[in-house]
Amino acid sequence: MTDLHIVPSKVLNLMAFVPAEDFELSRRFYRDLGFHENWGDAQACELELQGYRFLLQNFYVKDHAGNFMMHLMVEDADKWWEHIENIGLKERYELSVVKPPELQPWGLRVLYLADPSGVLWHIADRPRA
Repeated sequence: MTDLHIVPSKVLNLMAFVPAEDFELSRRFYRDLGFHENWGDAQACELELQGYRFLLQNFYVKDHAGNFMMHLMVEDADKWWEHIENIGLKERYELSVVKPPELQPWGLRVLYLADPSGVLWHIADRPRA
């Protein structure tokens, strides 16, 4: 019998492909939010924040994007909320979902932010004791 917990080789990376309806608009949004673009072309770019990365792709299906979620665990969601408000992200990108951190039943404080394509970000921290 094969042990299903053994992997054939060391994992080097794991990244999601995040959809973008307007690729250039989404690129600007993520750079404004604080991500660094490591590389990119007309089809995709790699965005990084303190060593954590994802791929933004020039691909969009409304139902896919509207059900796509990313989770970003941070030290202080309140500071992220201040940053989002200070740079006027909601107004600049006409975002449909921008909600301040609030304690959720599962124990995390979550700030909700939908990108210009409708991808929902959960920017969360753990409540302080």
